[in-house]
Amino acid sequence: MPRVLFIDDDPSLNDLVRAGLRKRFDVSTAQSADEALALLAREPFDATVTDLNLGPAIAGVPRLDGIGLCREIAQHYPDVPVLVVTAFGSLDTAVAAIRAGAYDFVSKPFELEALALAIDRAVTLRSLRDEVKRLRQRVADSAPTGLVGNSAALGRVLEMVDRVKDSDVTVLVTGESGTGKELLARTLHERSRRASGPFVAINCAALPEALLESELFGHARGAFTDAKTAHTGLFVQANGGTLLLDEIGELPLALQPKLLRALQERTVRPLGATHEVPFDVRLVAATNRDLDEMVEQGRFREDLLYRVAVVTIELPPLRARGGDALLLAQRFLLRFAEQMQKPVTGLAPEAAERIQHYAWPGNVRELANCMERAVAIARFDRVLAADLPDKVQGAALPVMVGDDEELVPLEEIERRYILRAFERLGRNKSLTAQTLGLDRKTLYRRLEKWGALDRER
Repeated sequence: MPRVLFIDDDPSLNDLVRAGLRKRFDVSTAQSADEALALLAREPFDATVTDLNLGPAIAGVPRLDGIGLCREIAQHYPDVPVLVVTAFGSLDTAVAAIRAGAYDFVSKPFELEALALAIDRAVTLRSLRDEVKRLRQRVADSAPTGLVGNSAALGRVLEMVDRVKDSDVTVLVTGESGTGKELLARTLHERSRRASGPFVAINCAALPEALLESELFGHARGAFTDAKTAHTGLFVQANGGTLLLDEIGELPLALQPKLLRALQERTVRPLGATHEVPFDVRLVAATNRDLDEMVEQGRFREDLLYRVAVVTIELPPLRARGGDALLLAQRFLLRFAEQMQKPVTGLAPEAAERIQHYAWPGNVRELANCMERAVAIARFDRVLAADLPDKVQGAALPVMVGDDEELVPLEEIERRYILRAFERLGRNKSLTAQTLGLDRKTLYRRLEKWGALDRER
């Protein structure tokens, strides 16, 4: 249970609060500021609640009031949020308390449930502050390059990378746009025995078919009108290292048999040449497309898919990686703060909360863009929730439900859960099946039964 210190000079109110909140908090009480400070010095607390009026002077010596106590706690225990209790309508007093370091205020008289909700928010603030501190330390300790994250989902990906890093099998990296597929390919290259060789990448969607063929396989002098000199293709340029074919799902059908032959024979024939050129390359392909569906539609060769996807590594979307979003946000924040020479060092708890609960449909790329914007407009040493884009600020926070939660059959719970996972994972059937531990055909039948595929037709 969170530990809370409640301070009021009325012992009966102290007893009432302790009894009323005992099921949700471990409540200690004090009747004066001095007693409260003594308790804070001896024991850890997650939040404090204090009345502003803590009684008259004793023997002519003024007692420290609630405002003074706020200042003391803010100075000596800055990680412990303070709630103040003030008479209804005393706005000036509440403002003074906030300026003195209070986190929030509750009007007196108060309902115990309202007080409990306010304490819940304060405790959440404390936990977010602690999490931000841990993230700063992790970022400081982590390597300057590579995939960043501590989630189990990313851990499984990196485990697979370590299992295949020293073989030369072709690897297919799949995942939504913006998840970091090229970065994963680089990580695989850097951990492999080919790390001293070149890492060469090309986006198959970025070039027209004729130019793409020349880039991949090379061309001889005079092979076409503008071929005034010979050109070495990327397969040969990457010799001894790794070649990444990004967006391989966009590879034109006419080029697919040529790529298949190159992978089978381990040689390429430049355009206009009469001889084969051998190469020694580890091929990594990447796509955000469902290649199985493309095979069914006749848009991707099945034999090429078998050759490319000897090992498939599914890179999970950011929303499936737990607290990695906060860790990445802190990394991006420090990077952009250094680039812009701004004294921004971390995330305010409210900003961290929004980042943690936003779905990030654009994945890591969207998060990087968000943090670059936030650092650019930040006015303080921390990024505030107001510095985030409107859609991130409006991220839905988790809603607590009580004992009156709707009861439904298990079959209905399963249907809702699978459909929710399907939508959150970008309607990607392969990723949904893998995440939920279902056979892909089983998932497809259920989605078809529930009408979830109708809008794709």
